[in-house]
Amino acid sequence: MNSKRTAALTQQLVYIGPALLFFGITIIIPFVMGMYYSFTNWNGVSGNVEWVGLDNFKQIFTNDSAFAQSFWFTTKFTVVGVLLTNLVGFFLAYFLTKNIRARNWLRTIFFMPNVIGGLLLGFIWQFIFIKGFATVGEATGIPFFNLPWLGDEVTGFWGIVMVFVWQSSGYLMVIYIASITNVSKEVMEAAEIDGANRFQVLKSIIVPLIMPAVTVCLFLAISWSFKMFDLNLSLTKGGPYRSTESLAMNVYNEAFLNNRYGLGTAKSLIFFLVVAVITLIQVRLTKQKEVEA
Repeated sequence: MNSKRTAALTQQLVYIGPALLFFGITIIIPFVMGMYYSFTNWNGVSGNVEWVGLDNFKQIFTNDSAFAQSFWFTTKFTVVGVLLTNLVGFFLAYFLTKNIRARNWLRTIFFMPNVIGGLLLGFIWQFIFIKGFATVGEATGIPFFNLPWLGDEVTGFWGIVMVFVWQSSGYLMVIYIASITNVSKEVMEAAEIDGANRFQVLKSIIVPLIMPAVTVCLFLAISWSFKMFDLNLSLTKGGPYRSTESLAMNVYNEAFLNNRYGLGTAKSLIFFLVVAVITLIQVRLTKQKEVEA
């Protein structure tokens, strides 16, 4: 009996051992080392690592206005980005599950921005905002196109939001399409026979039955929004005057531009804890609203 258990354990280790090894090397060990460095004063290059305890965290919470500003910007961006991305993704999915001509082509077109890398996408939209909008504004005189896109705090914020929603909503659309397609046709037909209109069917049947997809899409959108870096870097670089600097960019600048690796890893640890808490609360709340057909 013991030999069978040993053989089964050996077989399991053969299958999952390499995956666990690489997971430990690429995820667990760097995470633990990052926790250690967050309590040190290290420039990321030299071999001199000075233990400073909680000094990094005290500095972040008491004497780092840039971190607070980045945190506020990221919070606003996350709230707006999550809501708009999910709304756009859901309604695209809702209409593209109807009998519309070329709906497969439309699904492909709306999904394509997600395939383009964030940096490349950001540089493309930077050209559109600066050159394309200016040209259209001069030709038409429409005030919308003459705004200082990426040039001040307000329009820079909404410019990043626009590109983020344009890039991410197509991915969420695919998840919503799969979920809406699996909603029982009999249930919707029964509701229509009972006199329910389209809005009532959408509100009382479709939305409750696709809550598992809502849970997944909210989780993904929150994670993407908080970790947003490439669009921020390519569109505004955090400017003007760090008014559009995300948390991820603030951590990057602290660690790799200011050569304060210890302080940067302390910020990243706080960043991780905030995102973990928010996503756990979101998953718990949305899981409670899931129903079965």
